[in-house]
Amino acid sequence: MQSAQIHQKPFEDQIDPSRNMASSTAGQVITCKAAVAWGPGQPLKIEEVEVAPPQAMEVRIKVHYTALCRTDLVFWEAKGQTPLFPRIFGHEAAGVVESVGEGVTDLKAGDSVLPVFTGECRECRHCKSEESNMCDLLRINTERGVMINDGKSRFSINGKPIYHFLGTSTFSEYTVVHVGCVAKINPKAPLNKVCILSCGVSTGMGATLNVGKPKKGSTVAIFGLGSVGLGAAEGARIAGASRIIGIDLNSDRYEQAKLFGVTEFINPKDYEKPVQEVIAEKTDGGVDCSIECTGNEKAMIQAFESCHDGWGVSVLVGVPHSDAVFATHPINFLNERTLKGTFFGNYKPRSDLPGLVEMYLDKKFELDKFITHEVSFADINKSFDYMIKGESLRTVIKVTD
Repeated sequence: MQSAQIHQKPFEDQIDPSRNMASSTAGQVITCKAAVAWGPGQPLKIEEVEVAPPQAMEVRIKVHYTALCRTDLVFWEAKGQTPLFPRIFGHEAAGVVESVGEGVTDLKAGDSVLPVFTGECRECRHCKSEESNMCDLLRINTERGVMINDGKSRFSINGKPIYHFLGTSTFSEYTVVHVGCVAKINPKAPLNKVCILSCGVSTGMGATLNVGKPKKGSTVAIFGLGSVGLGAAEGARIAGASRIIGIDLNSDRYEQAKLFGVTEFINPKDYEKPVQEVIAEKTDGGVDCSIECTGNEKAMIQAFESCHDGWGVSVLVGVPHSDAVFATHPINFLNERTLKGTFFGNYKPRSDLPGLVEMYLDKKFELDKFITHEVSFADINKSFDYMIKGESLRTVIKVTD
């Protein structure tokens, strides 16, 4: 695979006048365009859909920009999942609140927001814990295709329901989301950039900054240099790591990874010995922190065993197959290595994402380098083609003006 290139200039984010006025469509059904998946692997089709008003504790959002994440691709292909169609995919996005349902008090029409695939009800044990972001009420559910309030869809075509995806369904000009899955952000934030903070980039950055927590001058190993792995590398750069070692089976990824702070590269296929032994030799016994972003159980074991004894911390980010088994000798734990897992980088969506947006506005990190392609809504299927061919990190889709 060749390093992904930016094919055209980024979209200019235009300030929508509706951000600063009450919605004239509140309480009404909105007819708009959506990219509907009618079956596994079938090209998305732009259709006219009806979007019902938000019910209690729901928000209707005008989606300005959305991006394609590999999770959308996986469930669109439906090769290992229970098919649920017709469906509107999409979960990385940014937009503006059009209207709110009963009981919503912290959002109003015109607010800039990020819809998120997981939520924060602020009432359950997880939300009240400083350690967890795994909300009991709004935790990710890939099989649910309806709203939790009444078990119904807010999308329809000629009266036939169209299923939701991850509670967000951002491949639509308008969508309805539970208020707990909506993060209010600074209205100055360019929506065509910050839309990618709704999933992959934040997951990787948070895995490093919030879970691995490498100290300044640390050595960090990143297993897998896709979007999430490069987000993890960006987190290591922000933390001040002195060495960031990228591990990937595709050597072409190294050049691009340098943009995200990766200082060294290892392709396990270039060595006869296990990669954890290679890393130990190069780092005087192991790295201070490793972040695993592939979901491959072999890579997970390698990441853990590549950590230095006494203080090394390994963080698992990638989602493995359901029958995967993690096997390592117990002595690796007894020798004071730590293994951790993370979900969405341990970010609480409503509480933490606004701060991440502020970090971006303060130029603490860049987002342009994650965005390799931009396409119009009519060309949304091109984003799938780019990802399938391995040509893209993130493709941003302009949904509405």
